[in-house]
Amino acid sequence: MLQIVKPDINIDFIRLRRGAFILSGIVIVAGLISLIAKGGPAYGIDFTGGLMLHVGVEESVEITEIRESVSGLAGGEISVQEFESEEGEYLLRVPTPDEQVGGGIAASIKGALAESFGDRGYEEKRTEIVGPRVGEELRRRGILSVLFATLAMGAYIAIRFQLRFGIGAGLALLHDVLATVGALSLMNVEFDLSVVAALLTVVGYSVNDTVVVSDRIRENMHLLRKTDTTTLVNRSINETLSRTLLTTGTSLLVLFALFFLGGGVIHGFAFTLIIGLTAGTYSSIFIAAPIVEIWNRGQIEEFEK
Repeated sequence: MLQIVKPDINIDFIRLRRGAFILSGIVIVAGLISLIAKGGPAYGIDFTGGLMLHVGVEESVEITEIRESVSGLAGGEISVQEFESEEGEYLLRVPTPDEQVGGGIAASIKGALAESFGDRGYEEKRTEIVGPRVGEELRRRGILSVLFATLAMGAYIAIRFQLRFGIGAGLALLHDVLATVGALSLMNVEFDLSVVAALLTVVGYSVNDTVVVSDRIRENMHLLRKTDTTTLVNRSINETLSRTLLTTGTSLLVLFALFFLGGGVIHGFAFTLIIGLTAGTYSSIFIAAPIVEIWNRGQIEEFEK
């Protein structure tokens, strides 16, 4: 039978915690610097309000031709960019406070494109129109939903197990969210509703992983009372390592298939989950569990005094 992780494996994860903490710090700081430098995430039309038009043309059409065809419309505020890796597909965005953006502006842009590229494979694939008030409300609710989910999951772990586990889980979840949002900023991935849904999925997945490790630590605390804390936590992580890697590995296989084969529309969602699931697995081993070990060791040292 094929085994990814040998049953008697004994990796000293606790000894690696200092390097893991430093690595996490570097990743999070890099992401925060990127967010500050760019003035926040690259919010999509869902959160900023405005018009987004997804069109397709022949692959021979250059992006400069698209820009020229709409350059005199909407006060010259139209942003044109290639649609991910799809050849001949473009996104046109118009951030505007106009509540009636779906009227004249949208119609004039579509008309100009149809006139210029009607005989060159022009096709309107998708149109999204969001009013500025709705976009602002969606942005506020999206941010609050991620924060609330993170706090609620940390509180659940604290109640389900003990306070030390809850603190470890809460910090691990915060790590996962910050690392993922930072990666989105560094890679210029658009922050829209699908990304918020992916972040909420990451929070739930990370908690599930942390629960498995925490439950094994708690179980071993009762079975191995005379074992020192460092050895006990290491043993617990190693005992659940096979399950952790198999679950994450199979999930990532599906996500990579979505990312490379699912088309540009789903790239942001798949990318967020790939980064988030990887960060969640990492934090369950190198953040949540070591914090429990540090807490236990501190209590023992305090008791011995």
